[in-house]
Amino acid sequence: MTSDSLYLTVTHTQFNPLFSDSYAEAREKFLAAAARRALSVDSYELPLRGADGETLATDVVLDGPAGASNLLIVISGCHGVEGYCGSAIQTGLLELGPNVAAGDADDTAVLHIHAVNPYGFSHNRRATHENVDLNRNFVDFSAPLPENRDYAEIHDLLLPPEWPPRPETEARLNAFQQRVGARGFQRAVALGQYAFADGLHFGGVVPTWSNTTFRSILRKYGAASRHIGSIDIHTGLGPYGVGERIFAAPDDCATLLRSRQWWGDNLTRVSTGTSTSIALTGPIQTALAQELPHATQTNVCLEFGTYPLEDVILAMRSEHWLHRYGCQDTPKHDSIKAAFKRAFYPSGDDWKLAVWIQGREVYLQSLNGLRRSGAQ
Repeated sequence: MTSDSLYLTVTHTQFNPLFSDSYAEAREKFLAAAARRALSVDSYELPLRGADGETLATDVVLDGPAGASNLLIVISGCHGVEGYCGSAIQTGLLELGPNVAAGDADDTAVLHIHAVNPYGFSHNRRATHENVDLNRNFVDFSAPLPENRDYAEIHDLLLPPEWPPRPETEARLNAFQQRVGARGFQRAVALGQYAFADGLHFGGVVPTWSNTTFRSILRKYGAASRHIGSIDIHTGLGPYGVGERIFAAPDDCATLLRSRQWWGDNLTRVSTGTSTSIALTGPIQTALAQELPHATQTNVCLEFGTYPLEDVILAMRSEHWLHRYGCQDTPKHDSIKAAFKRAFYPSGDDWKLAVWIQGREVYLQSLNGLRRSGAQ
């Protein structure tokens, strides 16, 4: 089956059922898709309960032979609430059948790591149960932790005691933004910080459960692979429904050239300022390099846009305000949580269709690229 023929067969009844309204539903669909393919599931249970009392787990499915030289890793739910998107793509990819684009299927496998942050997925948070931004947690905790002095300056302005914030609070925050510029403000908020455990983008002080679990999965399944590709699926940055391909591998000429051969010349880079994202401290791809240093790696972050950045940041501030202070006003609490979920998971069928088509396209491009790289 070719990429073109897959595009032609997309209908509402084919893509819409891939998406879910809860972590429990998403997990059930993913596990059911694996069962229909008679694929084994390797589950790593977090010893906490979900929002509805359900089991929380990172579920791993290997689609292809164990020990394959070419391994494509598909990751969902690094930022929990963003798992709705990634889970739908993974479920749909399992439904496509065995490695539809792999020319040498005997030596190519796909590893689906579903809900690497299951707590955040279930509870509609980006953070883990430790209130850690997992994509800032892959740092060397034996060394001095990175400093983010700009975040320290605005921590209490971002998350003031009252919500909505008072006009004078927003005026001070706006003055800071005017001083550092839009990109500087994004860096201050989102770079990662290690001093405020109740704050935004807290990187933690030790590796989280999700960090150590992810590393153990990589060691178990990637030890024999010589060529590794990865797709780390996120939402919340960029134009509505656009799947930005962000270069997420060692920034050298050979890797960049190979990545462009896989995903096209529209590949963006944090190092050159062409991506909607900024360079982060401790991203998840660090574990790929550290745990699988023997393999040639070609990694992409697939970032699906939702709403304007200022709206997304406001939704994040609101949800973290709930975490920091609590709220006994049930309607207010529920409204904040619903707006937060919507900021990272729009409900429109147009957005979902765009996610599925582009997610599948990047998957097929990755498999074809991995096949070519492995043959060299």
